[in-house]
Amino acid sequence: PAGFVIHSAVHTARDNARCVMHTHTIAGMAVAAQEGGILPLNQISIGFHGRVAIHEYEGVAADDNLSERQRIVRDLADKPCLILRNHGLLTVGWTVAEAFYWMWYLEQACRIQLAAQASGAKLSLPPREVLERTVAQFTTEKTKGWLPWQALRRKLDREQPDYRA
Repeated sequence: PAGFVIHSAVHTARDNARCVMHTHTIAGMAVAAQEGGILPLNQISIGFHGRVAIHEYEGVAADDNLSERQRIVRDLADKPCLILRNHGLLTVGWTVAEAFYWMWYLEQACRIQLAAQASGAKLSLPPREVLERTVAQFTTEKTKGWLPWQALRRKLDREQPDYRA
């Protein structure tokens, strides 16, 4: 199956890929179909500047195309996020919390981008110096995502306690 090809490629190549998340949301697939990928339109998406790689679409990542695994790894390199062109999103984390953190905010960035583009207004992009300074302000330690992950677990405990089963 395609999931095995994609996930096993990343798990095999990256020691820090203890968790790999891969989604096919409407917003994620829509941005994956856009040539520019994630645009630095707001503070959330600016946090992804230089942290999102792109892997061009090669068709279904099936067992008969295992060579695609090498290209996925090459394209992802050391980044925490990958746009699978015309397909979806992928994030990597040292922990489930970290992979979730990247995926949650990447999905938010995709939704915001689509909303901004749908408005029809001219989009304003910050200068490169501002992008680089802002992205340097975002944390990179392994505890990334711990607080949002714990908040989500508390919400699940309240609203759907059977998720643990």
